[in-house]
Amino acid sequence: MDDAFEIWRERREREGPRVTLVDLYGMVAEARGLQVADLSQAERRELWERAAGIINPGIEFMQGSDRPREPLEIFPYDPSWPATFERWHARLRMCLGDAATRIEHVGSTSVPGLDAKPIVDIQVSVEDILDEARYVPGCEAAGLMFRSREDGHRYFRPPFDAPREVHVHVCAVGSAWERDHLLFRDFLRTHSDACRAYAMTKRDAAALWRDDSMGYTEAKSDVILDILADAGHWAELTGWHT
Repeated sequence: MDDAFEIWRERREREGPRVTLVDLYGMVAEARGLQVADLSQAERRELWERAAGIINPGIEFMQGSDRPREPLEIFPYDPSWPATFERWHARLRMCLGDAATRIEHVGSTSVPGLDAKPIVDIQVSVEDILDEARYVPGCEAAGLMFRSREDGHRYFRPPFDAPREVHVHVCAVGSAWERDHLLFRDFLRTHSDACRAYAMTKRDAAALWRDDSMGYTEAKSDVILDILADAGHWAELTGWHT
């Protein structure tokens, strides 16, 4: 495992985010004469914990913020998802006040017709992401738990005893994080072929990594990066901006 991890780490540094956690799983499994599916959940968890700081620089999980693991499942688009966003938008606006420069519905549930996990992703833009005192209390007052921080991103979700209907992502106004998520959403909303390809990728990834949320996320990386590249060209041609 150590040798495979070092080879993976060097590849990741050279080649970037297309070298994924799933690639690491495969390298470790191959070195042991196994299929990726033969790696236990505990082994995959250990690999994720070792790779987390490379995949998400600066990541830190808040003590006591764990939730029981829930199997991944992808559902057909639900027309009620925008209403869930609007309800949480009002709650966050009330609790955050002018600390939130912008509150947007992002992720798959924000794209009409796109299959998704039934969890609404909400992006909150703030002036200074390092000034956590400006927005962490407001997010907590809205009924969210501070789950993790990493470079350029803070992540909140409901506590273990509340329904997991939203994930809230805080980022800085004008950041690459803010732009990429808004661009990805708007491109999928207007490009049905890309939307269908992404839906197929999500279903395939969920079938393979039902018990592994990070494996699921990383398995989508190539398609997401390809769509973002196409979306960047589209933004230049159309004058799209955040």
